[in-house]
Amino acid sequence: MIRDITLGQYYPGKSSIHHLDARTKIIATIMFIVELFIVNNFYGFLLATFSIGLIILVSKVPVSFIFKGLKPVFVIIIFTFIINMLMIDGRVLFSFGIVTVTYEGVYRAFFMAARLVLLIVGSSLLTLTTKPLSLTDGIEKLLRPLEKLNVPSHEIAMMMTIALRFIPTLLEETDKIMKAQQARGADFETGGIIKRAKSLIPILVPLFISAFRIAQDLAMAMEARCYRGGKGRTRMNEIRYTKRDLLAAFILAIFLIIIIGTRLI
Repeated sequence: MIRDITLGQYYPGKSSIHHLDARTKIIATIMFIVELFIVNNFYGFLLATFSIGLIILVSKVPVSFIFKGLKPVFVIIIFTFIINMLMIDGRVLFSFGIVTVTYEGVYRAFFMAARLVLLIVGSSLLTLTTKPLSLTDGIEKLLRPLEKLNVPSHEIAMMMTIALRFIPTLLEETDKIMKAQQARGADFETGGIIKRAKSLIPILVPLFISAFRIAQDLAMAMEARCYRGGKGRTRMNEIRYTKRDLLAAFILAIFLIIIIGTRLI
């Protein structure tokens, strides 16, 4: 289950999506997330699903690899669906004892589940098609205007990128610790909530120690390479907007207009 989390991973490729400027993809992801909360009907969600499917097709990232990231949050999606289905009042579809399912509840539950799925897939596509260094440069460029307000854009971008980059590393470390503890007879699947919570202690303690060790090794490696922050720092490859990025921005603007228009249907 832990190995199924794809957030923070990069899938190598040479597609048009991979070659887009990181700033374009970051802005597109943010706008897509905002648009998901603007959508309020079937046509809007259908358009959002079609656009995500088209991007996956162009990016040439395997569909199975992308949707593998949904497995760890599948329980959350089902829980959200059930809660919305049972807690919304409206026209009764059927009733069983104290449980009442309404038409409006099913309608809202379907859209909430679809919104979560599209949100996770859309966010995963950003890291799957963008190299960590490009992501850092893109975030820093977007935050650069805030430097006039003494906001450390480079440091913020570096921290965000390191956090994303080490999600797969920490998950892999967690998987190794769990297997090692299970080989010693640890049981993480039986018993009540309190017992399961206590059984996590043999995982959390080594995981924190490992995380601090990785952080220390990273800090020493950065110091050994004379890293002193973003001031006066140059780059081997400067990111620049191209005609491909302008075309993507144009398509994104049209998509936003159409999404807003779906609210009027």
